[in-house]
Amino acid sequence: MFKTKTVYIVAGLPRSGSTLLMNILGQNPSFHATSTSGILDIILYIRNSWNNNAAFLAADRESRETRQINVMRGTLAGYFAETDRPICFDKNRSWLEYLETLSVIVGGRDNVKVLVTVRDMRDVLASFEKRVRDTAALAQPPMEQADATRFKTAAQRVQWFIDNSQPVGRSYNAIRDAVTRGWRDRMHFIDYADLTRDPAGTMAGVYEFLGEPPVIHDFANVEQITREDDHFHGFRNLHVIRRTVEPQPPSWAAVFDQTVRSTPMWKEIEKVSRFWRAYLRPMDGELPGDLPTPAADGISPAGADPGTVVDDTKNTGAKA
Repeated sequence: MFKTKTVYIVAGLPRSGSTLLMNILGQNPSFHATSTSGILDIILYIRNSWNNNAAFLAADRESRETRQINVMRGTLAGYFAETDRPICFDKNRSWLEYLETLSVIVGGRDNVKVLVTVRDMRDVLASFEKRVRDTAALAQPPMEQADATRFKTAAQRVQWFIDNSQPVGRSYNAIRDAVTRGWRDRMHFIDYADLTRDPAGTMAGVYEFLGEPPVIHDFANVEQITREDDHFHGFRNLHVIRRTVEPQPPSWAAVFDQTVRSTPMWKEIEKVSRFWRAYLRPMDGELPGDLPTPAADGISPAGADPGTVVDDTKNTGAKA
């Protein structure tokens, strides 16, 4: 029998400090932190295939759903059976799309708590662009593998990343939609700038949100305990953290020149660059709008190999 553990979620934007956060959390002897986790895909496979099974369909609905919930709960419990630590953090940006499923698994809405890492969208895109350039020195980046002619410019690559099928666009929309679906009170935003400038104050807010007793963290010596094979994700050093937590100045102005920053697309990105701030005040004003759609000149991932998704959580929507 698996021991029951408390499970919290870490989601949010890519390149916004989630790996750093997981390794800080891992300093707490009561906390177990994952690298990018695929257990959500397995749970979704169960959800999506359960009602296609003839034997289950023949059972009465109440018992069928009870068994389904038990299997999904057992799957999550089994995933964390390897650790004796009582509190586990599962990192996958796509959880925000499936909080209703999570609520059923963890025993109700009140048990759903999501740490949502965010960062100025311009610096998220700049960080990805730097990874592309670093990777391209010795290897072929994923979007170049998909269609080399469409992604030769920085502007084209920005358009790729903000598409709804790609990591920045999909994560942005997942955050907004989770709020729309009424989960704002179960989400705690962690600004990368705050985490690196004032890690102690930021972590105090995390502990308060979780309702867990705080511990003293060593922000000058954060050992990386989560490891990922970044070659699989297609970029060099995608999940490597600095050992010392210290402020990181904005880099987007140095990474993107006026050929990018003068485009209508960039102007629209700037309007929502710190979109989460709208959710930190009473929600009676203007809320963040959509990211720019692919331009008429064909800057779009639509022509790419559909199997190539530049995302470290992949498609997350397991089919039956």
